[in-house]
Amino acid sequence: MDRIRGVEAIVVGERGSAATWASVAVIVRVETSSGRMGYGEAVPTLRTGQVVEATKRLASVVVGMDPHAIELIHRTWMREEFYLHRSIESTAALSALDIALWDLKGREFGAPIHELLGGAYRRRVLSYANGWYGNCRTPGDFAEAASRVVKMGYRGLKFDPFGGYFDYIDGAGVRRAAEIVSAVREAVGEDVHLMIEHHGRFSYESAVRIADAISRYSPLFMEEPVHPHDLEGLRRYRSLTRVPVALGERILNKEEALQYLREGLVDFLQVDLTNVGGVTEAWKIAALADSFGVKMAYHNAFGPVQNAATLQLDATVPNFMIQETFYDFFPQWKRDLIGDATKVVDGYHAVPDGPGIGVDVREDVLESHRAEGLEERVPGEPVWVVRGTWVEDDASRIP
Repeated sequence: MDRIRGVEAIVVGERGSAATWASVAVIVRVETSSGRMGYGEAVPTLRTGQVVEATKRLASVVVGMDPHAIELIHRTWMREEFYLHRSIESTAALSALDIALWDLKGREFGAPIHELLGGAYRRRVLSYANGWYGNCRTPGDFAEAASRVVKMGYRGLKFDPFGGYFDYIDGAGVRRAAEIVSAVREAVGEDVHLMIEHHGRFSYESAVRIADAISRYSPLFMEEPVHPHDLEGLRRYRSLTRVPVALGERILNKEEALQYLREGLVDFLQVDLTNVGGVTEAWKIAALADSFGVKMAYHNAFGPVQNAATLQLDATVPNFMIQETFYDFFPQWKRDLIGDATKVVDGYHAVPDGPGIGVDVREDVLESHRAEGLEERVPGEPVWVVRGTWVEDDASRIP
């Protein structure tokens, strides 16, 4: 019987991306005793070294196990890892391993992952652009960039119009954000979905004032409008606004997702395959969301293996709505890593139909882009913003 022989976390990267939080990627390669290989990806943001170390620890537990026994491997790691449900490093390592094991399974059976999960519900995945607004600060900057992206065929755009505000935003900041959203809406028309990224950085009071000012522009959703730990603030936000809410990229398991679903706190659930438990957990969460009438819009901000695996789930989830993509705004090496196999055409990703994750990882690119160290950091900017959009002077306006 085939056994897991090795699990390796490989850090690859290159400086200069607009998405500084994803200037590196953590690719996990699993090899079996018969020489077969599968690939997964883990969330890297501010945790690259820690995720690599967590993957080494996970490897010490799963080497020698049956690679087909994915659920058993999840439970074995849960038993071993005391802080699993509170550690993004641990869940990221498990997520990458899980994706790689599904990749292996699909390759063994000659089928893409979506065929192993019930088959394709859709062959094309409606996708919205993110990462397109680097160095945009004024309404004109955003409108010009948005027009270019829509001409590329995209039918949805997500962006953060809040500059350097954090926790609190004053009236001037709200007016500037509303002017940016208005300019983008005017530039792209009424038929393009707009999604407003808050990055989970406001108190509920500030978030409510933002919603009051921006709701007139018909956003598809407001993403992470309040601090992610502030459940009481989110409850108040829901009671005081009528805008759809998206969240979930920081959720680490299905039990956390269930709390948001049961309380009616979310309309679009954005769990991330690279930190929530991989294909296995993300598929279960989609079923939970469907039971509550909530749509899926998986978070997908890191690399091409994550992107390919996420598209496999999009293909089979009935309650899918729209998929985030950075694909056209990736640095070239990320597209090269999978042979540019998941292009966006007229605003849609085609579902990859090769075995496993549907694409082949190029070992030559993996080796030539090995990297060490944390993600690139732009002085004066948090790592989670799109490069050049943080307005440092805004900080002086925060009490």
